[in-house]
Amino acid sequence: MRHRFHAGLSAGMVSRLIPVLAIGGIFSACREAEAPLSPPITASQFSHASGHGLEGAIVFHREIGDVEIFAMNADGSAEIQLTDNTAQEFSPVWSPDGKWIAFSSNRDGDFEIFVMRANGTGVTQLTHDTDQEFFTPIWSPNGKRILFTGVRVVGDFDVEAFVMNADGTGLTQLTNDAGLSVPTAWSPDGRRIAFLRDGEIFVMNVDGTRVIQLTHNTARDEGDRAGWSPDGRRFVFSSDRDGGDLDIFVMNSDGSRVRQLTHNDGVDDDDPVWSPDGKHIAFASARDGDGEIFVMNADGTGVTQLTFNEGLSDGVPSWRARPLP
Repeated sequence: MRHRFHAGLSAGMVSRLIPVLAIGGIFSACREAEAPLSPPITASQFSHASGHGLEGAIVFHREIGDVEIFAMNADGSAEIQLTDNTAQEFSPVWSPDGKWIAFSSNRDGDFEIFVMRANGTGVTQLTHDTDQEFFTPIWSPNGKRILFTGVRVVGDFDVEAFVMNADGTGLTQLTNDAGLSVPTAWSPDGRRIAFLRDGEIFVMNVDGTRVIQLTHNTARDEGDRAGWSPDGRRFVFSSDRDGGDLDIFVMNSDGSRVRQLTHNDGVDDDDPVWSPDGKHIAFASARDGDGEIFVMNADGTGVTQLTFNEGLSDGVPSWRARPLP
């Protein structure tokens, strides 16, 4: 989400990282003509009712002065705080088996990738690099590897996609180009990776080869968790292609048939993520005046607010199938 990486970064880093890690990237001035949108599926119906019947658990980060990690059941109940320190803890994501959470933190001074158990214990630092800051971890479908964004802050500024084994070994850089490459998802079959570059969505093989551009427009397409539905047929993301604010969109996995799911003038809906069964989408929105977590049906109907925090900001949800203990 475009405003969520500000906390805890130095002024110099903020000036360089906000356009990238927000996650919109720096987009080029010249683009192909914008692809036409399919008609909206339906107007979203907003509700303050609890998410009754929603299954599983959602983990997210919350700005409370510093930034900490929280979890709740997918209906908004049983909220718990998992981290509590003076560092900034960003972009938590469940492992495929729901037993672990990967996240980015600057608790050692630099932003590195960490993992912890689902209850917040057993925190382990996986990366150690003083020349780069690491953000937005993403587990492979088999839980054996973690994909993430690397931002070089020493020497020539650069933003690339990296991958490593789930124990922190075997770190490999996947992209190396003039663009700023921010990975967002691993395909359900484990064969492809989605990433953002210059305000567009691309996919590539897991070894960094066969790069394919999915979106072509003058707007900015983004989303920290922009990615495939569990069946691999659809792709959800956020975009400002209908105006200056961000809304949630979905398209076929090949980039065709783009459909707008949310419609909120002047308010950002961002960082969408699929429910494990593909029937719902969780996302972050400032539609109540500050950042909160919402959920809706996969067709954009039944928008429901899950968190209610006056003056605080929740973002970057991740959804697992099993509820909290």
